[in-house]
Amino acid sequence: MSKVVYEIVEHDGGWAYRSDGVYSETFSDRDTARAAAVRVSREQKVPGKDAAISFETSDGKWREELADGHDRPITEVKG
Repeated sequence: MSKVVYEIVEHDGGWAYRSDGVYSETFSDRDTARAAAVRVSREQKVPGKDAAISFETSDGKWREELADGHDRPITEVKG
């Protein structure tokens, strides 16, 4: 099972949450950024429907598989 971590950080003159090097929009204060990260973290845990997906692998080959809509990551908000 994968894990998604959201960190609350200062960013672009305000505050944001960051996951895997990607920043959210900028919020005016830390508490608002944290509340947004908690909301997003909870949404990550909501199961969805199974779906057929296709994607290109790093070696340029296309794969098709069934994505399990109940295979949700563990999430954490730091800061």
